[in-house]
Amino acid sequence: MTIAMEPQYLDALVVGAGFGGIYQLKKLLDQGLNVKGIDMADDVGGTWHWNRYPGAMSDTMSFLYRYSWDHEDLVSYPWSHHYLQGPEILAYLKHVVKKYDLRKHFQFETELLAAQWNEEELRWVVTLSTKEVLKVKYLVTALGLLSKTNFPAFPGLDKFAGELYHTARWPQNADLKGKRVGVIGNGSTGVQLITALAKAEEVKQLLSFQRNPQYSVPAGNGPVSTQHRKHLNETYDQVWDQAKNSLFAYGFDEELNRPATSVSPEERERIFEEAWQQGNGFRFMFWTFSDITVNEEANIAASDFIRNKIRQTVKDPEKARKLCPTEWYARRPLCDSGYYEQFNRENVDIVDIKTNPITELTATGIKTADGKLYELDVIICATGFDAVDGNYTRIAIQGRNGGTLKDHWSKMGPTSYLGLSVPNFPNLFLITGPNGPFSNLPPAIECHVEIITDLIARAEKNELPKAAIGTNGYTNGYMNGHAKSHTHGIVEALSEAEQEWTTRCDELSSKSLFRRIDSWIFGKNVPGKKGTTMFFFAGLGPYRRIAKEILDDDLRGFRRF
Repeated sequence: MTIAMEPQYLDALVVGAGFGGIYQLKKLLDQGLNVKGIDMADDVGGTWHWNRYPGAMSDTMSFLYRYSWDHEDLVSYPWSHHYLQGPEILAYLKHVVKKYDLRKHFQFETELLAAQWNEEELRWVVTLSTKEVLKVKYLVTALGLLSKTNFPAFPGLDKFAGELYHTARWPQNADLKGKRVGVIGNGSTGVQLITALAKAEEVKQLLSFQRNPQYSVPAGNGPVSTQHRKHLNETYDQVWDQAKNSLFAYGFDEELNRPATSVSPEERERIFEEAWQQGNGFRFMFWTFSDITVNEEANIAASDFIRNKIRQTVKDPEKARKLCPTEWYARRPLCDSGYYEQFNRENVDIVDIKTNPITELTATGIKTADGKLYELDVIICATGFDAVDGNYTRIAIQGRNGGTLKDHWSKMGPTSYLGLSVPNFPNLFLITGPNGPFSNLPPAIECHVEIITDLIARAEKNELPKAAIGTNGYTNGYMNGHAKSHTHGIVEALSEAEQEWTTRCDELSSKSLFRRIDSWIFGKNVPGKKGTTMFFFAGLGPYRRIAKEILDDDLRGFRRF
């Protein structure tokens, strides 16, 4: 006989233990709330817990890939190079959890299976993989933009007799020494992985199964001098102020008023070369000229520059041809630590799977449409993620009247108000949900956490404005017969606010060349998934200003009761 577990009542549940979940848990604990954090992993880290493939690193400079709110930690925590490797990021997050004694508030190896809004209790009833049932007032999801693994559905996946890996679920005991390795996918992860595997000089053969060649520029990585670190420590307040008020929070001023056609071809080449030497993909795309992502002529100029660099770097003309992109320079801008140079090695080559797609996996390798079989010992899928909404649509999150998030997003694609609240899902808050700011992630995450914390604080202190209460005691004629005042502290987005925000985000991206490319940024990397606008493309600084105006304007666009 199974005895049902008594439900546990909490003020809030935070789902996820990455950058977002850690900070959100701390902020709500600081408010004195009874909060628990859960994660399906066995430790903190979020994306960085799972993505332990060789070469994993951030493409944001080290001084900004961290939390901004602990000044003492900013100036004292050690980092040696301009970019952080995956293990360093994971160690940093564990350090923050230890410093603030947060581990005792997390429950690991615990998955959110379902969540249903209970209209009678005005709480979320949450079912966990541990068979526990929680009844929580606020449900905050920090599931991550890039965490739901996109595993390709090739015929014969179960037939391959060798080792089959995905970069987002990298096994700790992986041994590639002396083996024939095939990497499917060459986005940011694939570029990092291929570079690291080739440099290690351990694999017998390395084949990149490439559908779309990528534009990548040097990262500009290297040791950080004592003088540079000292200057950063002395100016960190200004550094973060600049980052949070810029478009993308990458630590440089974006060029807003210099079209590529406003200078001579010689000057344009000089500016591109300067950006190439300094390094960073976002710098090359947004610091050089103001119109690379919207003007075809400017985009072609940038594309031609990078293609020329590829031809100069890769000695074999056929390899260089395969590596030169033919589409618009309009995917998430990549940077690398010697990617193209690795193809000068005799044991590293490219298989063009756009011309000859993969038809099946066999017991011994990968077969392509031309009938050729590539014999391999290891196949690695660097095929990315079902980004932004992928982790939400696999969970039964039911709002008012039983409708799920998957239902809500089935027609128009993933939508929200400000990237954090969805109509008919009261007190559900999404950290970096659909149509949040397109920028460096840690500052964007911080921004969302702080908005959510503010909303919850107002609800808890009964500071939701009385002016919003109708004659029946509800805002905007909400519900029939529950509260008689505004003291319940329920917050959710209005449908019209969600629609206006969705339209705004769509209009912002309407002229972007990004929309002409199949990429995860518009949800086009997953077969069968509806392509749609996934981000607020105006960037972090404008987003923060708009969000502040909304919060200061009586929580405009939110329903409260």
